[in-house]
Amino acid sequence: MKWLYRRALLALLSVSFTVVLTFFLIRLMPGNPMDYYIQILLRTGRARSMQEAIARARSLMPVNMNDPIWKQLLDYIAGVLHGDLGRSISSFTPVSEIIVKSLPWTVFISSIALTLSFTIGTIVGLVLAYKRGTKFEGFSVAALTIFGAIPSYIMALILFYVLTIVYPIFPMRGAYDSLIPVGLTFEFVASVITHAILPVASYVLTDFAGWALGIRAMATTVLGEDYVTVAKARGLRESRIVTDYVGRNSILPQFTGLVLSIGFLFGGSPLVEMIFTYPGIGRFFASAVSARDYPLLQGLFLVLSITVISANLIADVLYTRIDPRVKVGD
Repeated sequence: MKWLYRRALLALLSVSFTVVLTFFLIRLMPGNPMDYYIQILLRTGRARSMQEAIARARSLMPVNMNDPIWKQLLDYIAGVLHGDLGRSISSFTPVSEIIVKSLPWTVFISSIALTLSFTIGTIVGLVLAYKRGTKFEGFSVAALTIFGAIPSYIMALILFYVLTIVYPIFPMRGAYDSLIPVGLTFEFVASVITHAILPVASYVLTDFAGWALGIRAMATTVLGEDYVTVAKARGLRESRIVTDYVGRNSILPQFTGLVLSIGFLFGGSPLVEMIFTYPGIGRFFASAVSARDYPLLQGLFLVLSITVISANLIADVLYTRIDPRVKVGD
């Protein structure tokens, strides 16, 4: 239990350090919210002169933007401790409200994509391990390497162009058809699923290759172990050897990566969600960066750091339970 307490304390300290670090890193980016608003006001003609644009931009900024940096940090930490993440500079909406509305959409597509990519990758990796030394394995490994090297946003652009422009099979943007009333109806659910297919496919087609290559490497090693040879000599069914001996011991080293991926899925993919105009948290990451929206960026990074660090803690705890060979001191 002492080990668990130490890990929990370390996780808490990591979150605290990340909050302070991101606070300063965000402000080191070129430009600031004032510059962004001045450009918008001048470009749209809502300000006739630079002086008028500056005056209007200052009226839109949070009250403490002109305070010393240390006071802004203390105000931010105090707000976080009280559950107040501030208001978005670009939309004047509470940051917590933006996160609550956008996070479910990101979790929806990311969780489906992670489940499919890990499942498909595991199956493909086990098949390749059993086909080791054949031409099929060589061709498949080369294809998986190519797919794994393609960024998800490039795959998203390909799917977007082919399946929404050249062949308009799927909708271009959004999470559902705006003409359909929101509710637990067949039409609405079908619309949500249809709009999620291409974003999910963008993740799966690039991510499953990494899982497959990892499982293949581990399964190839496991197949050479003595206990697998003994299991074959005992006449056990091949399906049982695959699931109980090879599969289980091959997946185990991938467990930490899977749990960490669950933590990262809360951050979404800014470029993929921007391409499909999907209202997830990744899209707000991209818009917050372009607008230098400090409060929104701070809130989004806070959520991401908490989920990733918590996933790391959960992975450490669960790994000691699923693998008896791992021992921790009390």
